[in-house]
Parts: sequence; C-alpha cells; structure tokens
Amino acid sequence: MELKIRKLREGAKIPQRATSGSAGMDLYACIDEPITLAPGQLAIVPTGIAIELPDNCCAAFLYARSGLGVKHGICLSNGVGVIDSDYRGEVCAGLCNVSDKPYVIEPNERVAQMVIAPVFTPDITEVDELGDTKRGSGGFGSTGRS
Repeated sequence: MELKIRKLREGAKIPQRATSGSAGMDLYACIDEPITLAPGQLAIVPTGIAIELPDNCCAAFLYARSGLGVKHGICLSNGVGVIDSDYRGEVCAGLCNVSDKPYVIEPNERVAQMVIAPVFTPDITEVDELGDTKRGSGGFGSTGRS
C-alpha cells in the first residue's frame, strides 16, 4: 500500500514510525510559535501535511500519543480523529487539555499518531427484526464485571 503525503507548509515534517513495531506514525505540530493549552482549553494544531489514501477501503485514524495523554492530560478533543479517503485538506489534530496545568505545544512537537486501517463499507439493509442472541439487547455491564 502506498500513502501519498504532500507538504502544505514550510517546516512540515513527514509522519514517521518511532520503531519498526509502531502501529502509528507520529504527527508533528507545524506551528511557528508555541501554543499554550490552558486546563480545559481546546486547540486545532496543524500538521502542515495532506494525505492521499489509496481507496475507500481504508482510512487514517488519529489517536492521542500515550505519553502526552498519561503524563500531561493532552488528548484528542474528539477521542479519535477520522481522515476519510476522499479528504485532501490539511491534517490537523484537535487537542484538549484535561489536566489542571497549562501545557505548551512546541513547534515540531509530536502531537498525535496516525494509523491507517481498513474500513468496511457494507450495503445497508433496513429490516423489521434482527437475529436473536443469548445476550440480546443487554449492554453496559450486562455480562458482568470481569
């Protein structure tokens, strides 16, 4: 599979995997000066890149970097970002600070990770009933705690 990446801004960095076993590619903040995220604040951080996925059988998913989330409370504001196969605009990371301390995002800092994954696009069929299962409609802990 080929992932085409276009730099849109001067100073943009091509995403990279930190190790050969990394599932995600690090995305870098393409900003001219630091951004301070106050507790509870949201920010859209540009990466300076656009991507072209090979077809609609895959998408790019943006996830928080575990170190930023666990150590500093910096997460993606929408949980997981989804980059559709037909999107050609700039990839940006919507970040939020869920900690009680300000956090400074520096230029070229790794702010998120991008994973390319398959997407199923099934035909949709409206039905009057669904098949029965032992679980049925039970959810939210209905199968027990462990």
